[in-house]
Amino acid sequence: MAINRSAEAMTIFAVFMAGTFPLIHMGRLWVGYWVMPIPNQFGSLWVNFNSPLLWDVFAISTYLSVSLVFWYIGLIPDFATIRDRAKKPLAKKMYSILSFGWSGRAKHWNRFELVSLVLAGLATPLVFSVHSIVSFDFATSVIPGWHTTIFPPYFVAGAVFSGFAMVQTLLLIMRKAMGLEAYIHTKHVEYMNIVIMVTGSIVGTAYITELFISWYSGVEYESYAFINRATGPYWWAYWSMMTCNVISPQLMWFRPLRRSLLFTFFISIVVNIGMWFERYVIIVTSIHRDYIPAAWSMHFPSHIDIAVYIGTIGLFFVFFLLFARFFPVLALNEVKTILKGSGQSYKESPDYHKHH
Repeated sequence: MAINRSAEAMTIFAVFMAGTFPLIHMGRLWVGYWVMPIPNQFGSLWVNFNSPLLWDVFAISTYLSVSLVFWYIGLIPDFATIRDRAKKPLAKKMYSILSFGWSGRAKHWNRFELVSLVLAGLATPLVFSVHSIVSFDFATSVIPGWHTTIFPPYFVAGAVFSGFAMVQTLLLIMRKAMGLEAYIHTKHVEYMNIVIMVTGSIVGTAYITELFISWYSGVEYESYAFINRATGPYWWAYWSMMTCNVISPQLMWFRPLRRSLLFTFFISIVVNIGMWFERYVIIVTSIHRDYIPAAWSMHFPSHIDIAVYIGTIGLFFVFFLLFARFFPVLALNEVKTILKGSGQSYKESPDYHKHH
């Protein structure tokens, strides 16, 4: 309850960023609408339904729309609260438009609970489908090191792993900056660290499985792809990935470490770096040495590659900071239950002393 609002916002902004990349890579931006399966002026030029890249279009657009609706509906009661307390006429007008005339009647709450439940139920399988389909981009090809059946569950675990790490990175700063210590406890941070530890172990198991299967398959190209990853010219990327994603989360077994905010913040950044290296290793090391040695080469990112990458991080933070400025970063209508157990004002009340 303490983190879901911000986590959902991060999802949406990350999907915005994800959507910009296919457009950049398309080269011809003005034909971007061709990815949509719509009848067009050419008569019957249809998209290729066999292509995982098209499944991505469907998965990610569905993901975005469901996430956006889920997030926004959760915000409605909070917008109404802000609307009722806003002093400036412009703010009052804006928040009253955003809150859709919410009055807090029992009927409204009833519908709200119902739709939240339905959307939460839809969002869960959606996470599995989206990350599985993103993994099919690799798994349905014939490049050694890619066409593996383990990819879907391993990408799902990796998504949860890196997602929680990102929540830690941003919310620990926000907790300090906005004084949210009463709402985001060490307990919450500890639970998130346990999730990071578990999913990190799953991802580690997937890496080791990949290595084992590449050897066990008896396909020389497949085993070479992995030998080249670990010992070839990109060994540093592979071992950075292994250290950041597999070894560092194991430190969360120690209770003092997983309860330390500073250590958690450090590890969350390490995990984010590790997940970036994972993508780098999967893509670069599998392609740079293919079946034919004559086609082997090294990859050196251009200034534009680097700038695009940094630019999306910057744009992500622009969205996130705007969210933090104008929207309630905590689900106001949900934190009551947290406050009751931990709020200072409640602890000083006679009611509390009667019970404790």
